[in-house]
Amino acid sequence: MIGFEKMSIKSDRWIRKMAAQGMIEPFEPNQVRYVDNRKIVSYGTSSYGYDIRCANEFKVFTNINSTIVDPKDFDPASFVDVVSDVCIIPPNSFALARTVEYFRIPRNVLTICLGKSTYARCGIIGTVPEPDGIGRIVIATGGTSDIPIAEEAALTAEVHGNEVLRLYDVGVAGLHRTLHHMDDIMSASVIVAIAGMEGALASVLGGLADCPVIAVPTSVGYGASFGGLSALLSMLNSCASGVSVVNIDNGFGAGYLASMINHMEGKK
Repeated sequence: MIGFEKMSIKSDRWIRKMAAQGMIEPFEPNQVRYVDNRKIVSYGTSSYGYDIRCANEFKVFTNINSTIVDPKDFDPASFVDVVSDVCIIPPNSFALARTVEYFRIPRNVLTICLGKSTYARCGIIGTVPEPDGIGRIVIATGGTSDIPIAEEAALTAEVHGNEVLRLYDVGVAGLHRTLHHMDDIMSASVIVAIAGMEGALASVLGGLADCPVIAVPTSVGYGASFGGLSALLSMLNSCASGVSVVNIDNGFGAGYLASMINHMEGKK
């Protein structure tokens, strides 16, 4: 949770204080990881955050009617209601869910919802502020499988008041895709390079651009990619100057760091 007045992240102490005033219902003041000695997806108050739970009610998208999907005007006939502790999402589909908790977020606080593991990774509750950074942040991915991490980084940067340009599927497997966006790359004040496999995109962009590059290794890949470790080590060993590296799949950390760089001029 981020307060607009000082753009600071609200602590767990603040969350407990506000929850006592009805901000979160039902509220769990601690972190719950086990139920009946069985390990579960954790929920409750964590350090500088709150882990929510999905309820057992889902709406699963089905396109049997060949309808156009409008996020602002969903056709009820395109969804199947599911009540279950487990939701199986068919290929090329998605599911809408609600939380067990009800939130009454103060108007001067913006809430970012980050997912765990293979869960939906990112969402926003509140109004995104107008960009006030010194330049533009470019979010680039090697392939389409990296997009969930990229969106986490992009949304994080946007809610911190940055203009964000998304360049997706511009990896080194087809270098012409990267070179096609040279004007955008050279206009960036900071670049977030997100890639799996060997993670070469960060080095390529670091060698082309004259701005800082934040490398994000992803767990996308197979075999010797070792769940993102191969990309992480490649990025750490980059020959390009000006490349920094965050942990595997850490889109939030990359977006936050990019925002800090993009606001440095304002601190002089």
